[in-house]
Amino acid sequence: AVTLSTIIVAILGPILGAIADGKGRMKKFFAAFALVGIVSCMLMPFFTLWYVFLGVYVLSKVGFNGSLVFYDAMLTDVTTEDKMDAVSSHGFAWGYIGSCIPFVVSIGLVFFKDRLNLPMDLAMKIVFMLTGIWWLVFTIPLLKSYRQIHYVENKKVYPAQVFSQLWQTLKEIKNHRKVLLFLIAFFFYIDGVYTIINMATAYGTSLGLSSTGLILALLVTQIVAFPFALFFSKLSKSQPTDRLIKICIAAYALIALYGIQLDQLYEFWILAVAVGMFQGAIQALSRSYFAKIIPPEKSGEYFGIYDICGKGASITGTLLVSVITQITGMQQLAIGSLVLMFVVGFYYFHRANQTNAQLD
Repeated sequence: AVTLSTIIVAILGPILGAIADGKGRMKKFFAAFALVGIVSCMLMPFFTLWYVFLGVYVLSKVGFNGSLVFYDAMLTDVTTEDKMDAVSSHGFAWGYIGSCIPFVVSIGLVFFKDRLNLPMDLAMKIVFMLTGIWWLVFTIPLLKSYRQIHYVENKKVYPAQVFSQLWQTLKEIKNHRKVLLFLIAFFFYIDGVYTIINMATAYGTSLGLSSTGLILALLVTQIVAFPFALFFSKLSKSQPTDRLIKICIAAYALIALYGIQLDQLYEFWILAVAVGMFQGAIQALSRSYFAKIIPPEKSGEYFGIYDICGKGASITGTLLVSVITQITGMQQLAIGSLVLMFVVGFYYFHRANQTNAQLD
């Protein structure tokens, strides 16, 4: 279901992004996808047939991931280039800490359902409803305040025209090495980041961490991500974005190396904290760096392609770790193999940064 939703968004993202670049369309597309995600999330626990539940789950993931394409593209409209790093970092920081609130409340409802005299099915319905309401409430301020400043002039949109425009954009990217090299770099290093995040649960379980411990580890990572994303936001005022991204990539390479020898439970907690220190920063700064080097009036289309690199990478890295684990029987070695992803990502990012030409 996760893979299917990823493929759907990867296909639709650049196409709908190109349409959303038209005047007044960005907010409408963001709202539509967010609404699909919110409604699907709230309805999910009311379906008992597994295939219906999976279908609604896919819809919620498509709504969430699809809305993020347009949300990221809005960065070029809500701030100026000199403030993009700070705005992007604050977005991730407050997103991480804010998500902890419904998360903790939801876990509390499930863990203490007996004391609250709540049947499990009712507790789960409340959890999903609470999540959907939280999502809706904090989407409204953006919908009320966002104004699309950069856009292409509206025309009647025909399918052939959209695909033609997308093909033209891909040719533009091929001819502008800074964007092309960055997307290659992003694919590799974010691959490593997402794989470490996705495999953390299995890794912790293999070391004997209970389900409660895994939940706490996830919570710790998000709490740590909050101040460090703000810290990197402050650093971005005095340090170039590329230098900070390189620091984050190098830090993740060291985290992967640390994972090779990890065999004690306390070491897993150190890993969780280390991941949180750089997780928000590398996501936020990558987004703002990309926003600075693309044409702002085509941000929807370009961030659709950016999203393909991010979502595609998460599948590739997880597959790599799974294959190496199956062959060697050593999950630590599989995590260590991610160092290669960070090395390749660092190399291409360095090359991208040496290319000063920006897309016109």
